[in-house]
Amino acid sequence: MRKLSILEQAAPIRISVTLSTSKALRKENKKYLNRDYPTDVLSFELREQLEDGSSYLGDVLVSKDQAKHQAKNYGNTWEQEIAELVAHGVLHLLGVHHKDDDEHSVHGVQSKNENNRRIRKSGKTVRVNQT
Repeated sequence: MRKLSILEQAAPIRISVTLSTSKALRKENKKYLNRDYPTDVLSFELREQLEDGSSYLGDVLVSKDQAKHQAKNYGNTWEQEIAELVAHGVLHLLGVHHKDDDEHSVHGVQSKNENNRRIRKSGKTVRVNQT
């Protein structure tokens, strides 16, 4: 019997999206990924069952500053770029990764074990999807 994907479950699926600064994302990037530079988006997969029966898929953090800078480069509005980054982060939470990703690395960064890198965040184990 195959396990249902989170999308096939009848209960609501919750995702947290936080729009923050490059400074804040740099801090998270360094703390959880040991990379001391800003990034545009980070995804933290949790996949927890909540008391109300809903599922909590995870957190997406987007840098407003990076989005503003990138919007100019890609010909997007600031809002469009933020939407693109949120969508990118959610895809990572759903397990969609880049072509060069494999079970050992994401974006060329080696995982510490076969199940991807596990870290502690707010007392919870999270899988880091690096972007």
